[in-house]
Amino acid sequence: MLGPDSNPESMEEDFDASQVIIAPVPRISVQAFCETPEVASLVQEAITDRRMQKAHVKVHMGGAVAAVEAYRSAPTPNVIIIESSLDRKELVESLDALSNFCDAGTKVMIVGRVNDIVLYRDLMSRGVSEYLVMPFTVIDFVRNLSELYTAPGSDPLGRIIAVYGAKGGVGASTICHNMAWSVARDLGIPTVIADMDLGFGTAGLDFNQDPPQGIADAIYAPERLDGNLVDRLLSKCTDKLSILAAPATLDRNYDFDETTFDGVLDVLRATIPVIILDIPHVWSAWTRRMLIGADEVVIVAAPDLGNLRNAKNIVDTLRSARPNDARPRLVMNFTDMPKRPEISIADFGKAIELQPAVTIGFDPKLFGTAANNGQMIAEVDASHKVTASFGELARMVTGRAELKRSKRNLFDPILAKIVRKKAS
Repeated sequence: MLGPDSNPESMEEDFDASQVIIAPVPRISVQAFCETPEVASLVQEAITDRRMQKAHVKVHMGGAVAAVEAYRSAPTPNVIIIESSLDRKELVESLDALSNFCDAGTKVMIVGRVNDIVLYRDLMSRGVSEYLVMPFTVIDFVRNLSELYTAPGSDPLGRIIAVYGAKGGVGASTICHNMAWSVARDLGIPTVIADMDLGFGTAGLDFNQDPPQGIADAIYAPERLDGNLVDRLLSKCTDKLSILAAPATLDRNYDFDETTFDGVLDVLRATIPVIILDIPHVWSAWTRRMLIGADEVVIVAAPDLGNLRNAKNIVDTLRSARPNDARPRLVMNFTDMPKRPEISIADFGKAIELQPAVTIGFDPKLFGTAANNGQMIAEVDASHKVTASFGELARMVTGRAELKRSKRNLFDPILAKIVRKKAS
């Protein structure tokens, strides 16, 4: 996802279309009337998708006939989904009957098995919002349902990237901040770091900032929360990078409800292309919600037994809760520490069934200098291999990974053909 000032033609990376962001489905009521167990099962599976967590969905059997009967004496939901194997005439007649009972604003989505342009035009002329042709996937279903509430031509949603340490003290915040710096500087994408460790957050320290306001002012004043307020609370680090800093004080208890941060993230997603969450190593309803709801998750771990156990538990939890999303990115930090026995990177990855995206070696001088000076690694030593690692990680989480095939390979067949022609 590119910011308004980005120049994609100046970059050699291609955007990964598979990572296009699907907007979360809003707080709506949905009722599906299915004819086959196949479609009913697909809708039930979609209910568990993280993007559907606000929607209230019920699944019924009986198709269009059951839908007409159901709403003769009951109000209609926000969305009615009807699976139908009826021919064109019968389906249109059923929809005409349903229209007599539909409340204003109710949207109708039809699931069929015939790719018929005439039928499609008939449905659209009767106010049907979408016609889906089987077969399709859970993600196709969620995307189409989401797009019913996304205005045509509206700005794309920002990508949320959550960074979480398998244990405390594994350098997750350092990885988070340097990765964000690379997203903003190397890729030119406007980025915000949200420091969610309100008691002990280090984003302000790492960027040599001491903002008087930050994320606490947003979550403790939900009635005033809007784009203007959040914009005033952001502390600008560079032209493309800002932080929503934590107060890092202990004058109050930071016990949050599961949905405390939802409003802030909704505002950020509407205006910022990339939002990177620096999540503290605690396990609660709200941290679980942040991890499950993110578009990308980065887990930072060190090569020891405690990190291995915790990382496996986190990966297994996310795999279960995010069945339709890519797996987390694993960053192995503090590797090759002198005189310390370590679990090998290969064994660590095999045990949790997740190979590291990036491995960062133990370098206390480099990281200590950056931390004490309030600088990023790239500012201390731009040529260091760790700087390149952060750039690689930034490309991965933003869907801008480098092409696997080089330009030389791309043109080799053409060159070979020219050589053969000259030789003949």
